Amino acid sequence: MADIGVSTVIRAHEDFVKVVKSVQVMFPDWEPGVTLDHSEFPQNRDEMILQGESESLDTLFDSARDQRILDTALDAMSLGLNGDFTEFSISRQASIVGKLSFVLERRNMGGEIVVRVHREGLAEWLERSTWHPGRDSIPRSIGDGLSMSEQGEPTEWFDKKGNPTMNDD
Repeated sequence: MADIGVSTVIRAHEDFVKVVKSVQVMFPDWEPGVTLDHSEFPQNRDEMILQGESESLDTLFDSARDQRILDTALDAMSLGLNGDFTEFSISRQASIVGKLSFVLERRNMGGEIVVRVHREGLAEWLERSTWHPGRDSIPRSIGDGLSMSEQGEPTEWFDKKGNPTMNDD
C-alpha cells in the first residue's frame, strides 16, 4: 500500500471550492483538512497550503491511459524518484477539466498539485502501473535512456530519415 500525500497552494484571489474540486477530480477521496468560507472577492486571507492524503493514484493512471501518456507519466513521476519515495506535480488547471498535465517548471499558470508517494518497491510499481501493450515492442523502464529530460524535452527514437536511434552506441 502506498502513502500518498497531496497538497496545493490556495492564493487570496482563488476560490476555495474550485481549488478543492480541481484536486478531487484526480484524487476523489482527498480532503484538504480545512474549510474556508465561500466569501466574495477580494479575499482577506493569506496564501495557504491545503494538504491531505489519498488512498490511490487510480484516477490519475486512468487519465494517463485515456490520454495515451503512460510513458510520459512514468518519466514525470520517476524524475524525483529516490528509493521508495517520489514527488511530482500536476497542473490544477488541467485537472479541473479531467486532464492530466505534469508540471516540470515551477511557474505554472493556474496552480499545481504536488503529489508525494512513498511505497516499498516504488520503481517497479510505477513501471507496472504505467504498463501498456506498446511496451511489448519498445520496452521501457525507469532510467532506460528513452525517457524525457528533466526539462521535459523528449528523447528522439528516430532520426530525421526515420531510422531508429534506439540502442545506438
